[in-house]
Parts: sequence; C-alpha cells; structure tokens
Amino acid sequence: MNFTDRSTSPSDDFVVIRNLTRGTLVAERAEVARTSAKRSKGLLGRNGLDPGGGMWIIPCESVHTFFMQFPIDLIYLDKELRVKKVRPNVKAWRVSACLTAHSILELPAGTIVATQTQPRDVLRVEEPSH
Repeated sequence: MNFTDRSTSPSDDFVVIRNLTRGTLVAERAEVARTSAKRSKGLLGRNGLDPGGGMWIIPCESVHTFFMQFPIDLIYLDKELRVKKVRPNVKAWRVSACLTAHSILELPAGTIVATQTQPRDVLRVEEPSH
C-alpha cells in the first residue's frame, strides 16, 4: 500500500513502516506529518521518541535539528518508498537534506543500525492493526 498521496492516506495519524529488503520493522508507530503545521513543528518540543516511534514527513527533502533535545536517525525516501539516503544519530543544531527525496522518516537514534536500513532498500507503509 502506498500512502504518499492523499487519496490513499491512512485513516488515522500513525503508520507501521517495514523494510521489505531487510525483513525488519522500522517503526511500529510513526506519526504522519502531512500538513504544513505538522511538518513545520516536526519533533520540536518533545523530550524524545519512544522505541518503535517516529515521524514520517510528507513531502519533505530537508530537516533541521535546531533546538532538538535528542539525536535522531533520518531516512530519506523517494515516491516509491525506496531509501535514497540515511543519516544515523543526527545531533542537535544540524541541517540535513536530500534533494531527490520526497519524504523523510525521523526515528529514534539507533534505528538505522538496528534495522540494517541502507540506500536502495524498499520500505512499505501499512495501517496499524487495531
């Protein structure tokens, strides 16, 4: 299932993200930030991310970590949910971009290593089971 356009968006604000290439679970509860307000705020003002949590920012090709209180992992995706670039353990006061990306996953630091996610991997976005 592809949630990159509004016509196929999930019914609630959270999704499950799997790495099909590696057979790993990337996020069991990633918040979807599709509105301008949610994209602008991102993770600012939070003290951290729960394990298995994250934020999927759509559309987005760059982020900053100004004023962030914790490091994060970044996974840049194209429209087909193929990984374009990964940036593990991005600390506060950094800027990161991938001009060929369509969206970005912000995840707890250590997720990229734990899931073995690499450029060219294919991810799948699913609705959470209720």
